[in-house]
Amino acid sequence: MTASPPPDVTVTVIVHNDAGRLPRAVESVRRQTHRDLEIVISDDHSTDDTPEVARALAARDPRIRYLRLPENSGGCSAPRNRALEIARAPYLMFLDSDDELPPESVASLLAAHRERDLDFAMGAVRRIRVDTGRRSTWMPHLVRERRTLDGVEADPRLFFEHLATSKMYSRAFLDRHGLRFPEGIHYEDQLFSAQAYCLAKRFTIIPEPVYHWYIAPYAGSDAVSISNQRHLLTNVHDRVHVQRLIDAFLAGSGHGALREDKDHKFLKHDFRMYAGDLPYRDEEWLTAFADLMNPYLETLSPGAYARLPRAERVVLQLLRDRRLTEVRWAARGLGHAVAPRELTTGPDGRTYWGGRIPESATARRELDLTELEPATRPFPVAQFRHEITGIGRGPGASVDLTVRTYDPALRLPVGPQRASLLLTPGRHRLTVPFRLSPVRPGVFEGQVRLDPAAARLPLTGFAGKRHPMLRLTYQGRSNTSLLLAPLSFPPLTAHLPHHHLTIEPEGHTPGRLQLRWHPTNALHHLKTPRLRKAARTAASIFSPR
Repeated sequence: MTASPPPDVTVTVIVHNDAGRLPRAVESVRRQTHRDLEIVISDDHSTDDTPEVARALAARDPRIRYLRLPENSGGCSAPRNRALEIARAPYLMFLDSDDELPPESVASLLAAHRERDLDFAMGAVRRIRVDTGRRSTWMPHLVRERRTLDGVEADPRLFFEHLATSKMYSRAFLDRHGLRFPEGIHYEDQLFSAQAYCLAKRFTIIPEPVYHWYIAPYAGSDAVSISNQRHLLTNVHDRVHVQRLIDAFLAGSGHGALREDKDHKFLKHDFRMYAGDLPYRDEEWLTAFADLMNPYLETLSPGAYARLPRAERVVLQLLRDRRLTEVRWAARGLGHAVAPRELTTGPDGRTYWGGRIPESATARRELDLTELEPATRPFPVAQFRHEITGIGRGPGASVDLTVRTYDPALRLPVGPQRASLLLTPGRHRLTVPFRLSPVRPGVFEGQVRLDPAAARLPLTGFAGKRHPMLRLTYQGRSNTSLLLAPLSFPPLTAHLPHHHLTIEPEGHTPGRLQLRWHPTNALHHLKTPRLRKAARTAASIFSPR
């Protein structure tokens, strides 16, 4: 009997104890517009119903082959490598069982290979939030336009796009370099992709989406995704370990000139993922985190630090100096222009984070906030820090708050200050004025009662979350900033007309006060634009002016 010709592409779907989502992933490959392909389901010794599900899928489509590893490897590398051993096609792709391929993925990437002699082709990754359904493109600036590069040196920013699943590889390229996924480690994609980028002579980037990546950013600690296990110190160890392996590869393969770019990627992406969690870690965890992270941070290029926003440099330096309480404070402001509680001015006139002048030259360089002009920047963009220091239940649905404002650059005059809480559920803003009284220079405190029942909600109801902001008013100008809340407190619940309300901690960085409305009226479920428009019109007629 004549053997059938090999397919054009092999798509490997790796799976472990994911019987529920495996059919969706496999179906996304079966419905590819390019039909000449094979699907290898590589099972990392699942103990749930995955084997039965996989065999049933294989029985329905002759293009599907089922491979079961004799024992669990605990990672992605072994199931991918075992599938590589039996793959018959000249081009290879990889898919995780909880994700999907868009229908044109194989056709689009294969077309790029057939246009040029490439080592791999890569496309855009569409991220889909499992909690909200919101879609976004992963690293959009890297995949915005179609281009062919003769080596990663042409754009070292690509180290940020380290997913192995967004690419179609030439089998000849992988075999020529003996390139396989490293087994026995986590974050294997980062090492594999760094090697592929550096070893490839030519690759093409296309802007079309080729991968649907389902993410649960605030998943529980038992989540399968390694990225959602950042609370584990072993996770920190694994991430640092793979960085050292990448560094050794760059040095040994003659790509040492790329080290600063790779270091910048680590600081901006990998470390930044942990930084947002630091306010929620206790002293013991932070101490162990510093023990694991600081020795590696000392090996990184100064140029990589210099390319970061100042707020991120501050968090890194406070960690390196083991100022762990201040690490928590600084991390809460990342990306939100939140001031420190204190600033210090040195004899040279430079302004530094915190209540003392940093001791080392490195610390003075990294904690120097002079360039932010804290004392002279326009008032609407001046930086303050507003923290809720007390929270209690008031009458009805209201909540009584004690608010402390830090003005480390002394922008506000001595005396009481005008302030307001701002809350906007729906299209109408609730403004609650109150006074902040001076406690000491640069620190003010006040009490305010926030009553969500006073907020004007849409007639059709409001479903969503909102976080109150704090506005300062001085000499006719206003400054609106984040309002930070205690990181944990017992949630408060109340019943409003046609709504259930929960007042709770945000639960992740930056840690704001969170109000969550759940409508209980039928009008919220109006589906057609015409009915919604009629409801809005009625609301405008009958609502009080």
